Amino acid sequence: MKKEKKAISKLKFSECLPAVYTGLSGFAVEGRRLDQDFYLNDVLVVAPALLGKLIAVRHNDGKVSRLVITETEAYRGTEDRACHASKGKTRRNEVMFRRGGYVYVYFVYGMYWMLNVVTGIEDEPQAVLIRGAGEYDGPGKLTRALGIDGSFYGNDLVLSDRIWIEDAGYSVTWEAKTRVGIDYAGSPWVEMPWRFLLKSAQ
Repeated sequence: MKKEKKAISKLKFSECLPAVYTGLSGFAVEGRRLDQDFYLNDVLVVAPALLGKLIAVRHNDGKVSRLVITETEAYRGTEDRACHASKGKTRRNEVMFRRGGYVYVYFVYGMYWMLNVVTGIEDEPQAVLIRGAGEYDGPGKLTRALGIDGSFYGNDLVLSDRIWIEDAGYSVTWEAKTRVGIDYAGSPWVEMPWRFLLKSAQ
């Protein structure tokens, strides 16, 4: 049954963290791939919930690299002026308009691929930028280390044998800060604490 669409509400600054985080559903069991329900949650739920999870990539030789996700950023709908979807659907951002669980990658500065996880329901574009994992503290460094490029665009994290995310059962603490590199978006979007950093994982 197709899920009923719900409009993304415009959150006040004071409302944009704890309330949505408590509504998380769809965690996978320890050591298992995250399921579809996890990615259908709102981006402000998924972004902090990805901290402490494992990003897994299978290489051409069959070996799998796994890194603990340490930093994420949320981009939330057409009203978020920092979000690629703020100006509507394009050939580049089309995957953001699908239901949650797909990979969105794009190329910046002629050098780096940025890895994003699409979240939410169909036609309500949202995505989480994976800013850091393991020892790699920048999104470009991370994708280069894992061999992620444009060929990963549109991969389904629930079904793909190339890339997926696992729950390793870590109990985590995290903190929220403002996003970086989005001065063009203006207020209130530059003030939103939608960047999430892992403090501890046990």
